[in-house]
Amino acid sequence: MTTREQWIAGARPKTLPAAIAPVLVGTAFAGYNATVLHTFLALVVALGLQVGVNYANDYSDGIKGTDTDRIGPMRLVGSGAATPKDVRNAAIISFLIAATAGLVISSRTSWLLLIVGALAIVAAWTYTGGPKPYGYQALGEVSVFIFFGIVATVGTYYIQVESVSREVLLASFAMGALACAILVLNNLRDLEKDQVADKKTLAVVMGDQSTRDLYKWLMFFALVMSVVLTFFSYFYLFALISLPLISKSVRSVSAGAHGPALIELLAKTGRIQIIYAAALSFAALLVAR
Repeated sequence: MTTREQWIAGARPKTLPAAIAPVLVGTAFAGYNATVLHTFLALVVALGLQVGVNYANDYSDGIKGTDTDRIGPMRLVGSGAATPKDVRNAAIISFLIAATAGLVISSRTSWLLLIVGALAIVAAWTYTGGPKPYGYQALGEVSVFIFFGIVATVGTYYIQVESVSREVLLASFAMGALACAILVLNNLRDLEKDQVADKKTLAVVMGDQSTRDLYKWLMFFALVMSVVLTFFSYFYLFALISLPLISKSVRSVSAGAHGPALIELLAKTGRIQIIYAAALSFAALLVAR
């Protein structure tokens, strides 16, 4: 693997659907009031934060020795492929790109968004960094639900129309659940190693079977949200197109998939989120027609 390929792998591209999907949904719910510029800027913010938090986690876990002898995605610091300083700088650059795009958005909409953006960057860094990383206290899923679910989806909608609706809030719950499902699989894969490293993820606290059950309920919760949205329009049932894929993925996790199989399921869950988001977005555009 070349140095370039290592850095791309270190950015953990399989997690990027968690950043793209809420922007897609938030834009679609804004309907034909959405602008290409604001959508692009929201996407830059979301991807910058996602890549930034991935590099920040690599750096923080690497210097603590948590990433030694791991399966799964490339660990730049843990594997010795890059220095801690270089990985830290990559995280900072990613956050700066997100912050710059966020600054432009704020100047065009509301300066209050700067506070939200600052909180998002702090949350991204302190997930595994700082003296008391909350990712080591079983709070990672809570943060993902808030920032890659509610904030990303509703925030994208807000910068397009400068208001909030009940429909987009419900959609943001679905996006948060699917993003959490990706993290749950990630932590399930690393459960044994995290126990040894004294990294108290939610998976470590709940145990193997309960974590698998949590994945199942998160996936089906997203489907429930599409049904709840039928109070506004039956078009939202289009999101149920993802049901067969969700059922297949849930069966695999419930059957005890582990190791490399979980890595494959993590990627599939990311694709499911994109498919769900695309179907929900199509429905939202039909409603806005």
